Amino acid sequence: AIKLHPLVCAAFNADFDGDQMAVHVPLSQKAVEEALNLMLAPRNLLKPANGEPIVGPSKDMVLGVYYLTLMEDGHQGEGHVFGSMEEVVTAYNLGYVHIHAKIKLEVDTYFKENHERYADGKPRKRVIETSPGRVIFNQVLPPEMQFVNRVLDKGGINSLINRVYRLLGDEVTIELVDQIKDIGFKYATVSGTTIAIADLTVPEEREEILENSLKRVNEIDRQFRRGLLTEEEQYQRTIEQWNEAKDQVEKAVRNAMDPGSPIAIMALSGAGKGGFGPITQLAGMRGLMADPQGRIIPVPIQSNFRQGLNALEYFISTHGARKGLADTALRTADAGYLTRRLVDIAQDILVMDDDCGTNKGIWVRRKDNFGKQTLAERIYGRVSAETITDQETGEIIISVGEMFTESKAERVDALGVEQVYVFSPMTCEMSRGICAKCYGIDLARGKMVEQGTAVGIVAAQSIGEPGTQLTLRTFHTGGTASAGGDITQGLPRVEELFEARQRPKGEAVITEIGGIAEIRVVDGVRHVFVTDTHLVEDVYEVPEGFEIKVEHNEQIEAGGILAEKDSEVLTATRAGRVVMDGGVLKVVWEATDEADYEIPAGMRLLIEDGQRINPGDQLTEGSKNPHRILEILGKDAVTQYLLQEVQKVYRPQGQNIHDKHFEVIIRKMLSKVQVTASGDTDMLPGELVEAPVFQAKNEEIMEEGGEPAQAKPVLLGVSKAALNTESFLSASSFQHTIKVLAGAAIAGREDELFGLKENVIIGKLIPAGTGFHRRKKAEVSSEAAKAEELPEPMDLSGTLIDDNTDLEILEAIAAQKVLGKGDSASEESEPA
Repeated sequence: AIKLHPLVCAAFNADFDGDQMAVHVPLSQKAVEEALNLMLAPRNLLKPANGEPIVGPSKDMVLGVYYLTLMEDGHQGEGHVFGSMEEVVTAYNLGYVHIHAKIKLEVDTYFKENHERYADGKPRKRVIETSPGRVIFNQVLPPEMQFVNRVLDKGGINSLINRVYRLLGDEVTIELVDQIKDIGFKYATVSGTTIAIADLTVPEEREEILENSLKRVNEIDRQFRRGLLTEEEQYQRTIEQWNEAKDQVEKAVRNAMDPGSPIAIMALSGAGKGGFGPITQLAGMRGLMADPQGRIIPVPIQSNFRQGLNALEYFISTHGARKGLADTALRTADAGYLTRRLVDIAQDILVMDDDCGTNKGIWVRRKDNFGKQTLAERIYGRVSAETITDQETGEIIISVGEMFTESKAERVDALGVEQVYVFSPMTCEMSRGICAKCYGIDLARGKMVEQGTAVGIVAAQSIGEPGTQLTLRTFHTGGTASAGGDITQGLPRVEELFEARQRPKGEAVITEIGGIAEIRVVDGVRHVFVTDTHLVEDVYEVPEGFEIKVEHNEQIEAGGILAEKDSEVLTATRAGRVVMDGGVLKVVWEATDEADYEIPAGMRLLIEDGQRINPGDQLTEGSKNPHRILEILGKDAVTQYLLQEVQKVYRPQGQNIHDKHFEVIIRKMLSKVQVTASGDTDMLPGELVEAPVFQAKNEEIMEEGGEPAQAKPVLLGVSKAALNTESFLSASSFQHTIKVLAGAAIAGREDELFGLKENVIIGKLIPAGTGFHRRKKAEVSSEAAKAEELPEPMDLSGTLIDDNTDLEILEAIAAQKVLGKGDSASEESEPA
């Protein structure tokens, strides 16, 4: 059997329930070097999805460190004063002080009382209150990180590792995590943590909480029977009530538990899965379960596992358990397919250049932060597209084209800026791939992205990999979902967004025009009428010799005479108010835009009568249709919408994926335009064309004085975009192989072998990483060769070809055949 280092298990997604692993043996010297430099675990400490360390202690190691850093009153040796860390350890080893005792220690520390570093980065000598356990832990830390004087749970350990990596680099980090691993296992053993059923204390308040909830639920039922509530409202309120009860029980379970008890330590340290959730099921109440359709059964399981379930509760809970198992089996396949589609659309997105020269970017807004997310986290590693100054001191914090380091991002965040303008893959103007400036930091390396990095593949895998963890349920959750049908969540929602479905499930009604909304019922159906009035000016040029017949501010009817000369008259086309502006005559009139939206029965309105609304606002609840947003509000709005909606699925599940990965995919979904009018170009109406190609063709035609084509932006789902890619080899290996190949053959298409898949298919090295630089060199040298004199072509007429023909001659014949397509050199002579 192969032994595996515990810290790489998370990265390999390995556990010890019978997992198997393939062993690859690199043969050539080059392959061995590559494996050592690029693939070895110590070279890959950061997770490409978000730039956080992926080698973090878990389970027992976390438990050990948490136990070690606890500090409690009333232990042996409390109040003793020590002069050095070594003294403390000796006293502990000789049994004079308890591992959790509060002691005083004089120590050099880089941190203030509030755990912040000293600004000058120099240590100070201070007397601190700490515990022998914390001293033992600090002995494994590099001197620059001492003295960490707090209880460390899983999150605390990981952020400590993150800081060490940022400050001191990977060699130190590797050494540190290894030592934390050893110390964690050692003290998890020393702690002697065990659990017994007696540790699960059922809180006394439990019965009272459940009794009160039952009373409220009965009251809701009574209101329903009296016709005061609809069935849907009764269902919603019942579920809200029981969810609230479960939260109260969970609180009671927490409070009833001794924080020093083994179970509490496991839950609080992050060593167990799910914190207090599973403990609530064991000692509090099991709560609400979902049936096989994903609908929540409004009868909760009031018992817990410690007291035991009755027969009915047992059967209800079986529902949920089976649903979970069936979901897991189905979800794996779905998530795998989503990853495949994402890889297929993004595989040809490489970093092609350092700067595309654009000055466009996107706004990262504070109000779009999710949960505990900060603005600093979201702008870290991006390149700024604006200069930001400190208003008070006038000092420039960051200029255009500079990258946000961690300190700069935190300073900008501290200024309280509401939004920051940054470069983004979505606004990059490279015709192929993207540039380093728009992409920013390479999250897996912690420095600016290099040319030739396959950022598309990284994005696709970062998004697809957590797919299996996303829940597959369509849930009626308290308050959020309503009669408008289930709100799709989890993996199906991600799929719905990436596939840019024409009709999303539970589609909301959105308005195309702004104005005042009026809610009216017509023939028993609710309608929202939106009216917008605005002033329009008609300008009239008064010809020479005409006499003006109207006064300033005079009201005039349609057809009224504005000016006349002999028998000729100038009339107003519309009724309105006359405005004399210098020698110009204007008629100002009120134009009204009206729109009427029918609201489907059972959909809840989000607006009130008489409310002022803007174009693109949602009138009912549900999910917006991204295609409508693109039509009404344009590209920027739809990119922001897709980004936020996808993050709304990942974030609450604890999946932290950087925005830029989604942006890379969304860029590809919006990369094409649909031709609406051909002009003088060879493009056909309805044809899908890459935006840069469309622009180039138009510029060409305009230079010749022709009429340019017109087009509108389109949003393609990932499958459609993958089939519409420039490379037919890549598209044919994705789906509809025969159709794609036949289409390419009829159109006589060429494949420039630009992406990764097409090169793999024909057995060439991929043009990414080392292959990218090799290709660039080859391009440069071939251009240099072209610049030199071309050799005289060999006279090959009449050459007979057999098995012994020299390769050089064969190549020359092939070259002349290619030239023969219309090259003057070979037009006179018959091709050999």
